[in-house]
Amino acid sequence: MTTLIFLALLLNSPLHAEEAESWLPSLQTQTPEEGFQLALTLARKGVTETQGDPEVLHGERPKYSQDAESLIAASQVVATHFQTIAAANDYWRD
Repeated sequence: MTTLIFLALLLNSPLHAEEAESWLPSLQTQTPEEGFQLALTLARKGVTETQGDPEVLHGERPKYSQDAESLIAASQVVATHFQTIAAANDYWRD
């Protein structure tokens, strides 16, 4: 998927700022493990908000779950979210 298509999908997403604040009050976490779990949550939320049709969302999973390039791309998204969260937590330094 090209970046332009991805951005178009995000702009048409039903997620609004008010909703985002209700489920994501902060990027602060107590531990790196909690930060990684938050990164996974952000990645999942991005997919479910971008593809609003649950039938399509779940129907496509068997295809991408067997595609190495899709799995690598998903891992890259999680890694990018984790970098953001780590920076927001000052890399968990005191």
